[in-house]
Parts: sequence; structure tokens; C-alpha cells
Amino acid sequence: MKNIVVLVSGGGTNLQALIDAQERGEFEGGRITCVISSKPGVYALERAKKHGIPSRVIARKDFGDVVEYSKAILGALDEEKADLVVYAGFMTILDELVVRAYPFKMMNVHPALIPSFCGKGYYGLRVHEEALKKGVKLTGATVHFVTEVCDGGPIILQKAVEVQNGDTPEILQKRVMEQAEWKILPQAVALFCEDRLEVKDNIVIIKN
Repeated sequence: MKNIVVLVSGGGTNLQALIDAQERGEFEGGRITCVISSKPGVYALERAKKHGIPSRVIARKDFGDVVEYSKAILGALDEEKADLVVYAGFMTILDELVVRAYPFKMMNVHPALIPSFCGKGYYGLRVHEEALKKGVKLTGATVHFVTEVCDGGPIILQKAVEVQNGDTPEILQKRVMEQAEWKILPQAVALFCEDRLEVKDNIVIIKN
């Protein structure tokens, strides 16, 4: 049974999508064993508690720099014997020492079709603001493995979402979450738990 550790920083809507998928029996060979938050008091922690999932708070503000914070996160992941680490609205870019310890065992969901609207500074509403400014007709979400390059890891799954006339960043954000993020993040986790993901030359192959 693979141990899935979920990293959060806020409300935890993507965490809820993972919990719902788990309770539907979609994670054969895996289970969410711990939720780690970078902030105290966030609603994601309540979601974990409601479903009997252990949680930890490792507050970013308690550490002087990202390296010290990353060491604390890495220590917790090791203690939890993590097989897969999922970023679910986790707002801190960790030092590369964490990625090196968990190569192709960390995944993130990004609210755009990478390589569009991604990289440092592209998170939250800004992604959707930029998509609307550019006038794209399709946006969506991407689940990718986390590497040392921000949003630059191998792509696991993508799902497109139509941009509609009159969209605001907030409306588009909600549609992307509902139609893409909450669907493909659990799918990617399920594929990992089934040992169906293989990375060759920085490309993810989904095995039948």
C-alpha cells in the first residue's frame, strides 16, 4: 500500500477531490496517510480531520529561509514514509533537495495547459487573468511531476476547458477547478498507485 502525503496551504478543494476519489475506491494500492499544511488554521486541515486523516502543520513563517523550511518538510516526508507527495494548492516552492530525495514521486496540479501561463509567479488568479488577457479560447489544467524547474516537470495529464464570453478570472478559475483540476489530479494519483506511470526522456508514458 503506497503512502500518499498531500501538501496544502489553504482551503483544500483539491484535497477534497482526492479524499472523495479515495472514498469511491479509486486509489487501488494507495491511501492518503497524512496532510501537511504550510499554514495553521486553514480549512484543508478541517477537511482532513473530518475524514480521519492525520495532519501536521509545518508553518513557513517559522523558518528563516526556504532551505531550512525544505529540510523540515523533507524530514516529515521521511517520517511519514511517503511514496507519493501531492501538491494540492501548496504555495511554497521547496528547495531542490526535496525533489532530489523524491524523484518522480512528487506531483502538482497547475491551472493552465503547460507550457502556457506557467512558471514562477504564475499561481492562483494570476494564471486566469493572463489567459483572459491573451484571449485564449481554451485553457485547462495540467498535472505534472515536480522537478527543480518550476512547472517544468514531465506532464502526466492535461484537460482542456473552454473560455466563455464574459468570463472573469474568478469564474474561469471555478470552471477550471470543477471541469479539470478536480478530475485529473485524482486520475494521476490513481495511475501512480497502479504503477502505470513511466518517465522516459522527460516524457510520461501511461502504461496499459
